[in-house]
Order: sequence, then C-alpha cells, then structure tokens
Amino acid sequence: MAEVRFPAETREYREARDRLLEAEIELKRAIEAVAAQRRELPLGGEVPEDYAFEEDAEDGGTREVRLSELFAPGKDVLAIYSFMFPRAPVDERPGPETGQTALLPLAETPCASCTSILDSLDGAEPHLAQRINLAVVAKSPLERILAFAAERGWRHLRLLSSAGNTYNRDYLAEIESGAQMPMLNVFVRDGGRIRHFWGTELLYTAWDPGQEPRHVDFIWPIWNLLDATPQGRDGDSDFPRLGYGR
Repeated sequence: MAEVRFPAETREYREARDRLLEAEIELKRAIEAVAAQRRELPLGGEVPEDYAFEEDAEDGGTREVRLSELFAPGKDVLAIYSFMFPRAPVDERPGPETGQTALLPLAETPCASCTSILDSLDGAEPHLAQRINLAVVAKSPLERILAFAAERGWRHLRLLSSAGNTYNRDYLAEIESGAQMPMLNVFVRDGGRIRHFWGTELLYTAWDPGQEPRHVDFIWPIWNLLDATPQGRDGDSDFPRLGYGR
C-alpha cells in the first residue's frame, strides 16, 4: 500500500484505510474499464431529423438553430444535457422499483438537482469547449430558460428550447405523460451525418434498494465530494435545493 501517514493516526486507522485503499484501486480500474468499453461502442443510429431549437440571439432576440449547427468546426462530438424545466406541472416520472411510471409530484419550477449540475457545468464549459461541443436543452419557452439562467448567474452554457420539436421524446428526456427527464446524450458528426453515440440509460433500469438511478452522478460534483465525508449522502431526499435561505 501507499507509504503515506497522517499526523497521529492509529494502527487501527491505517489498517482500515489500507483495506479501503485496495477497494479504491479496484474501483478506479473498474471505472476505467467501463470508460474504455464505452469508447469502443459502435456509432448508434442516425438522428431522425435535424432538430430545430430556439436560442438567444446576439441582438437580444431569438433565433432558430439546428442540431447540425451545434457542432463547431473541428469538433465532432456534441453532449446535450436535458434540463428538467417543464412548461407546466406534471405528476409522473419513472419510479424506483422498475424504472416504470410512478405518481410523484413535479413542480413547475426548474428541477433543483438539474440546476445544481448546471451550476457546476457552467464553470466547466470553457474547459470542455476545448474538446467537445456542449448544449443544455429544456422543453420550456426560451424566455423562461433565459430568465432562470440570469437568476443563477450562468454565463457560459449554451441554452436551447426544445418546446417546438420532439428531441426530448426521441432521446428519452420525456416520457409518455409529458414528464421531463434528466438525460445526458452524446452525438457524433460522422461525415455528413449525425449519429447517436451514448445516453445515460441507467435512468431506465431497475434501481438498487435505497438508491436513485445515479445515471448522471459522474458529472455531479456535490455527490462525489459528499461520498468522501463521514455522513456521505445522508439519504436526504430534499437535497439539493434551489436556495438555502441565506
């Protein structure tokens, strides 16, 4: 094991920490093995249409932008995060037992969990932009999306409205009831075609007891940091929140 020691640690602590370190090494290897397997995926299906989104224009108005236009020159990978910001309240989303529909309340306000992810991605976007294209899509009127982004102080994310197309439904970010789902999808520009590469399908598998699907946890810093603390995630279903009263 690692030849490191912290001040005043006990033998009991070091023995337990070394056992944990062995598990962490195996976890690291498993994560890389899964990432390597993901990288070897063949390209998926060609997108059924060149979806038209709405986004903010430089003159202060709005403009239509096609999926194909989200690819910058020299960057053939596009990641799209689907933000749960419904145009109206709905009351259904997949439940924990089977991934099938369960009756759970959803408010008209933006999803607090999605918001916490995007708070982080907004800061990461300038770094990601060196390698890939990134966009955030919500099936909500653009003015509502932009007003909320201004409230959060987002400065870098490319925000799009999919209110006028079927992107969310086609790529598993919307279920039959109309409830919006938090999906991350990756697309590849393959010559003159755009093809799907990968999506966070763990959302639609059976959930382990006591756990949410954790399909986007790898891009969600708050949980990864809390996992390193004694209390861990603490099973708090009311966290994160849109605000904390301070």
